[in-house]
Amino acid sequence: METSEKNTRMHLGRKVSRIRELRGMKQDTLAFELGLSQQAISKLEQSAEIEDKTLDKIATVLGLSSEAIKNFSEDAVFNIIGNTVTNHDNGALFNYYPSFNPIDKLMELVEENKDLYERLLLSEREKVEILRSKL
Repeated sequence: METSEKNTRMHLGRKVSRIRELRGMKQDTLAFELGLSQQAISKLEQSAEIEDKTLDKIATVLGLSSEAIKNFSEDAVFNIIGNTVTNHDNGALFNYYPSFNPIDKLMELVEENKDLYERLLLSEREKVEILRSKL
């Protein structure tokens, strides 16, 4: 009975490490945000116990509450993923079908900026005439 209690005791350092990894954050980043060294974070993640004050700071940086870290269960995460992710092809659900014709939008832009294009064209023609006259 004692060994099962020991296994279920929380190892906060491992939980912090796992949550940090799941968030895609490196130890360096967490260290910078907390004003610590990377080595200090490494040591902290190896600790079974973490002071509440420190855990609160870590939780803030990770965007969680300290209770969420204390109650974190990797088994629960995998259980949720296993029950919600399927191997069925749902690719059609993510197709993008615009509700407008892109060519119409392009033509609208051309019409809106028609006078700008004409002024640019006129300017270029004037430049060409000036260059021709100098030859």
